[in-house]
Amino acid sequence: MLETYIPILLVIIFALGFAFATVFSSRIFGPQRPNKEKLSTYESGMEPVGLATNRISIKYYLVAMLFIIFDLEVIFIYPWAVQFKELFREFGLQVFISMMIFLVVFELGYLYVYKKGGFNWD
Repeated sequence: MLETYIPILLVIIFALGFAFATVFSSRIFGPQRPNKEKLSTYESGMEPVGLATNRISIKYYLVAMLFIIFDLEVIFIYPWAVQFKELFREFGLQVFISMMIFLVVFELGYLYVYKKGGFNWD
């Protein structure tokens, strides 16, 4: 039984070894000539404004949450909708109810973003 997992283990070991070898070989063989320009903060070719510890607007996080919510809905609903007839024949109404619970939970996420003003694109 365990011998079937040996190839997977070997691939993981090889991948980790290759990743570490690549990263550390560039550090060993690559030129190390730091100067003031290389060590300065790069902000899209402009001087950075403010400190890195400044607070970020909640709208940034709300947009990220909107993307994740929409993305997850599409990822889970599309295959469910494609296979709905077969799933309904096999499992009955349970398939429909579970998806409705799933959608209600995600709609609560949309409601939270709406209440926080995430849909107001100023």
